[in-house]
Amino acid sequence: MRLLVLGGTEFVGRAVVEAALARSWDVTVFHRGRHPAPDGVRSLHGDRTADGGLGALAEGEWDVVVDTWSSAPRAVRDAARLLAGRVGRYVYVSTMSVYEWAPPPGYTEDAPLVDGASPDAEATDYARDKRGGELAAIDAFGADRSLLVRCGLILGPYENVGRLPWWLTRMARGGPVLAPGPRDLPLQYIDVRDLATWTLDAAQAGLSGPYTLISPSGHATMGQLLDACAQVAGDGAELRWTAPEVIIEAGIEPWTQLPVWVPPDSEEHAALHSADVTKAVAAGLRCRPVEETVVDTWAWLDSIGGVPPHRPDRPSLGLDPATEAKVLNS
Repeated sequence: MRLLVLGGTEFVGRAVVEAALARSWDVTVFHRGRHPAPDGVRSLHGDRTADGGLGALAEGEWDVVVDTWSSAPRAVRDAARLLAGRVGRYVYVSTMSVYEWAPPPGYTEDAPLVDGASPDAEATDYARDKRGGELAAIDAFGADRSLLVRCGLILGPYENVGRLPWWLTRMARGGPVLAPGPRDLPLQYIDVRDLATWTLDAAQAGLSGPYTLISPSGHATMGQLLDACAQVAGDGAELRWTAPEVIIEAGIEPWTQLPVWVPPDSEEHAALHSADVTKAVAAGLRCRPVEETVVDTWAWLDSIGGVPPHRPDRPSLGLDPATEAKVLNS
């Protein structure tokens, strides 16, 4: 298979590239050159947001293109239109955020969608831009040659958002750790490598249309996630499980100050951790144990000196030590 990845040097794109190389696919990456491309690929440089920035893609044919773009939909429009006659299938890595807020527990791909930005639009907001990217891919490739991978929470090596890396570095600091309860709170997430494997399998099989791609609800719990983090990174860490009510009353923001976690029985938990992924599972989705995701992410962090990269367009995450201590000592 001949694969073109738009990006391919960070997190999701890099995982897709590495999975394709492991299959001996012929891989081309198109990127700005700010980060080194993985060994074994053909590297094309360009800035898709600049006039003439897609020039390096003016020639060439591929079986599949994978695009992870998450800003102005016009960037997807321009790339998709340029490639439509020379690529077999357009895979757009989208997001569960395209579902209209707040979807009910057990929602499927048929749930109502946000009003997407026009494929011709500049950047608006994350959800509308991603939906606009979907529409741009469909406009250029048609519904039968476009695959929309609607991911939820993504964890694993190369993470540049800061969720799992924050928990790991917090455990490594040791001492009492505010652990948001309950321990058995069900989580949904996708290891970036399982995302990559499923995406390549689906593209090769000729799948099209939308798929919500995240683990089945309860694949892991908050307790399993944090226990694994403490075991691998925090010999001196002591988990102090704290009731959701105490956390909310303290003014701590779920999801951002305590990454991954949102209170049980909330619309946020229903939206983020209770999607029905029957369609993706039937199409081959398999999810590795949470312990493996944690161990491998810690090994990657250690290999780069313990300081994770961070996307400049994403907010900083995590709870400051003073607030944590205040809640634990109250």
